[in-house]
Amino acid sequence: MEDRKHYRRDLGKLGEDIACDFLRSIGHTILERNWRNGHLEIDIISFDTDGIHFVEVKTRRLSVQAPPQDNVNSAKQSRIAKAAKGFLKTGKGLPYGGHECFFDVVAITFDGDKANTEWFPQAYIPIYL
Repeated sequence: MEDRKHYRRDLGKLGEDIACDFLRSIGHTILERNWRNGHLEIDIISFDTDGIHFVEVKTRRLSVQAPPQDNVNSAKQSRIAKAAKGFLKTGKGLPYGGHECFFDVVAITFDGDKANTEWFPQAYIPIYL
């Protein structure tokens, strides 16, 4: 069981590393990784000319399961939106409060050693805060 926990953690970190590299390649500045507010967490907070992006990263090995992005359900979206609201109230977040906010998903799927990266900009708009 412990090996599975480490495997999932390591796979998730690798996915987040790939997502950060991808976001940088399209002009984003990474502001935070794994930002926490109590029990709430945002995988990546980035900024580009459009505004601030709160990014959920889902990483999977190729399987017959649902695509990774399908695991960002309404409950998860609500938690991320609450965390984003908390971030914008902090000293680090205040400078970005006047910018447009985007909620994106980056899905990383591994097929062997090859990673397929899919970006879903504006994947959802939180309306339930």
